[in-house]
Amino acid sequence: MKQEHVIRVMIVDDHDMVRTGLSVFLEAFDDLELVGDAKDGETAVELCHTLHPDVVLMDLVMPGMSGVAAIRAIRQTHPDIQIIALTSFSEQHLVREALQTGAVGYLLKNVSIDELADAIRAAHAGRPTLTPEVLRVLVDTSAPPTPPTPDSSLTPREVEVLELIVAGLNNKEIAERLIVSRSTVKTHVSNILAKLGTSNRAEAAALAVQRHLIT
Repeated sequence: MKQEHVIRVMIVDDHDMVRTGLSVFLEAFDDLELVGDAKDGETAVELCHTLHPDVVLMDLVMPGMSGVAAIRAIRQTHPDIQIIALTSFSEQHLVREALQTGAVGYLLKNVSIDELADAIRAAHAGRPTLTPEVLRVLVDTSAPPTPPTPDSSLTPREVEVLELIVAGLNNKEIAERLIVSRSTVKTHVSNILAKLGTSNRAEAAALAVQRHLIT
């Protein structure tokens, strides 16, 4: 029997077997429901207009419109739809582009079904999820340095909030942990994004790890 609050998921991948495998995986969880699938970015953008899923699992390397371009298009018209990049590739430019265009998570296809289910739930709640392999790519010292932002000096409290964002906590959980109001946390998060020059929590979390802004 389905739970009252079911997360509606859409799968985007150009490989039929991957889409079939992911659809079978979703059936194992009562709180996750497959509402549609697409084999390319163009179809994914169109389906989001009609199906309006809660979370999209997006492959990045596809013929035609790339996953990054599809993420950008979907986030521009449907900012409430959360997108997880689910791919076989962990190249730094793909990670950066996916996060910068609005992906809330970046997972490799070797994740377990439980890890993927947790990532979908986290995405639905607006919390970022980055696999250890992706984090290693972001902290790779051989990677080109990120250009400095005009103001990246965080206060001690903002560093605390940033650490909890990286840990995957949402605003309510951060407020409870720090014993402050949710509006205060929201202000801190807005200040953090502005100072780091990032557009969302996932990008801020990735940048925090890459620049060693947290312990």
